[in-house]
Amino acid sequence: MTEIELFAPAKINLALHVVGQRADGYHLLDMMVAFASVGDQVRLATSGGQGLTISGPEAADVPSGAGNIIAQVVSHFWNQGPLRSHLIKNLPVASGIGGGSADAAACFRGILKLLGESPGSKTLITPKAMETLLKIGADVPMCLLSTPARVNGIGEQITPVPDLPVLSVLLVNPRVAVSTPQVFRTLKHKENSGLGDRPAVFGSSHTLVDWLADQRNDLQAPAIEVAPAIGTALGLLRALDGCTFARMSGSGATCFGIFGSLAEAEAAGSALKNRHPDWWIAPALLDGQDRLAPQLIRSTT
Repeated sequence: MTEIELFAPAKINLALHVVGQRADGYHLLDMMVAFASVGDQVRLATSGGQGLTISGPEAADVPSGAGNIIAQVVSHFWNQGPLRSHLIKNLPVASGIGGGSADAAACFRGILKLLGESPGSKTLITPKAMETLLKIGADVPMCLLSTPARVNGIGEQITPVPDLPVLSVLLVNPRVAVSTPQVFRTLKHKENSGLGDRPAVFGSSHTLVDWLADQRNDLQAPAIEVAPAIGTALGLLRALDGCTFARMSGSGATCFGIFGSLAEAEAAGSALKNRHPDWWIAPALLDGQDRLAPQLIRSTT
């Protein structure tokens, strides 16, 4: 029996431009993404039965049946006998930080490990497999890599950005679940400009923040229209000591503020938690790509 645990880092949309819409309804995007030091954990075990169990502080709203995104990955990619999966849910559901997609991607990375495949394997990571993962969730392929990247199309065109500086951020969700389809329906203009030219080398966090200030999240305004609490959260983030930039991630409702250090983000988070103890608030580093190695829990013969 082998049991492993995998980290599923939160995906943060530093910028999200909606640049068109396909005939099938999918929106075309131009995004800059990074991955955080906070996330869910996915455990896989090759004994103890079949099925998915869920625990953790954000487990209440997560389905555990065949419709769960982890169960879908197992169904498509595992045929070596029973596989028990367990999700420790730390990220809020429907919050614009790719929680479900990150869980699915972590499950797939775990299956690769259990089958003795490397992350760059050509055996399982085939064009057909990537197409399947994209159908399971448009964010799953980018979460599979979990590396800073520029992402285009509906999420399938991924260009790593290795020089993106590691940012210290404060993630804030005012505890409102936002419907992504509703936000897109509220978006008035769906053919907007893409990301602006980036510096030849980002170099420092200051250079990155200056560049981000000239970019957008085209879903932010419609999301605030749907859920005004997002605007409140952004206003409070911007007013916190040390916050140099704030924006909503994805289709909401999670927002992020950028700080000069993790200590500053932690202090700001404590101050905001005193005012809003019911909100989900998490200081983090955007270094999730450094935390992906599967952890062996036990291995017996």
